[in-house]
Amino acid sequence: MGKKQYWNSEVKNRRWIKEGRGQGTGADYKPWLTVRDVASEGRSHRVFGHLSQRTHHLLSDLELATFLLLQWRSTTIDIREQFPLDRTVTLDISKLLGIEHPNHHGVDQYMSSDFVVDTEEKDRRRFVIQVKATEAFNDSRTIEKLEIESLYWREKGVPFFWVTENQIPPIVFENINLLYNHIDDDTDQNELLVQLDVFSKHIRQSENLRVKELCMKLDASYGHEPGEALYQIKRLLAHRYFHFDITKPFTELRCSDITAETFNALQEGGRVSS
Repeated sequence: MGKKQYWNSEVKNRRWIKEGRGQGTGADYKPWLTVRDVASEGRSHRVFGHLSQRTHHLLSDLELATFLLLQWRSTTIDIREQFPLDRTVTLDISKLLGIEHPNHHGVDQYMSSDFVVDTEEKDRRRFVIQVKATEAFNDSRTIEKLEIESLYWREKGVPFFWVTENQIPPIVFENINLLYNHIDDDTDQNELLVQLDVFSKHIRQSENLRVKELCMKLDASYGHEPGEALYQIKRLLAHRYFHFDITKPFTELRCSDITAETFNALQEGGRVSS
């Protein structure tokens, strides 16, 4: 997981609060941090959420993997990422624990949790997740900040967990790495929309076929070079024109496992114009 760093002045803090960051729920929620705010050594992602009907800001592949798994849980209602903690409370907790509060140039920084998750579960309506690479636990400062965060949520009666790459099924990372190699910012969106339409029609007519088998048929039907259709559908999946259960190996997907994105989702993600 890439190292995430940001430092705010009080002026910026006030501006972000006025903008409504860290406030709201569902489609109205605004994360405290966005991919533009944080310097990261890893990949960051803007992903449309089907539950929230908004774009989520995820700061690493590990956050993306965790988010996708949370979305697939049948009991998940809402996911709020980069959720800010009440600074007055974290300052009190840091004093109680005898731990230095995050501070930069004399400004006490707002701490944040990676995911606040609301569920339909009767015995666990809400829980919180902090995502960390296992190597981060070798850093004593990371442990100290986790202690503050853990006690913060414990005092609110909200279960708090941390997730490492060891808790994510390997196939999830394999799928992410396979597909994200096919993301190209210069891709013609109109071309992808045409391909989406073509694939959608064939997928509806071939639900029992494996995706790779359909792609072989399309290559033959359209006179493509072998592998061209497979490349195109990987691109559509990488750009999220289609979506699927990320816990299933891509090589084993059947056409019935793939769903075309809705127009609203494509519009929200900036992939079609209003």
